[in-house]
Amino acid sequence: MGFINEYKDVQAHGNTMLRVIHTNDKKHMATSLEQYERHLGLQHHKIIRIDPKYTNEPHETQKPAVAQLSLGKTQLILLFQLSATVRCTIFDNFLVDPRYTFVGFSINRDKTRLKHVKLEVTNFIDIQKEWRVPETTKELDSLADVACMLIDDYYKDMKEKITDEEHRCWGSLPLSKRHIGYAAKDAYTTYEIWNRITLT
Repeated sequence: MGFINEYKDVQAHGNTMLRVIHTNDKKHMATSLEQYERHLGLQHHKIIRIDPKYTNEPHETQKPAVAQLSLGKTQLILLFQLSATVRCTIFDNFLVDPRYTFVGFSINRDKTRLKHVKLEVTNFIDIQKEWRVPETTKELDSLADVACMLIDDYYKDMKEKITDEEHRCWGSLPLSKRHIGYAAKDAYTTYEIWNRITLT
């Protein structure tokens, strides 16, 4: 059964609010991607945040349950429920469009798991490998570390907003409001980080 759920009141941080669409409807996804492409056509840096969340299976067989897409706070954030839809060719083609730069954070496992369902992302940049928090003492920065440095101190405890148990439920419907909020902030912050790095 197809669904389209819209959330207009997801707080990113401070007064920054996000509009989120959670759907498994292929027609709606196609329309949303057309809007993305129109927006990207006007941008010099054609950046898209993509991040899959996974089904609750052993790591070697996990499949993407939800794909998060973001073009920043002025555009809607798409949460495409892959675990509850048939294949969407328009989405597949969007991911391999060479005009776009897709960004993620710690993407090696994402690439492997996407291959489980024959999905590929062209021009996929791993922010964790490309940029470090100045004077860090960690071997690798977390998304929260970088978001706190470049966006807002609010993100110091971003990873504490959802539990390990909740992380196992991305393939279960309906997703909770906490899942929606977490996914939206995750998508927004990663896009915003790479956009700021690119602009500066």
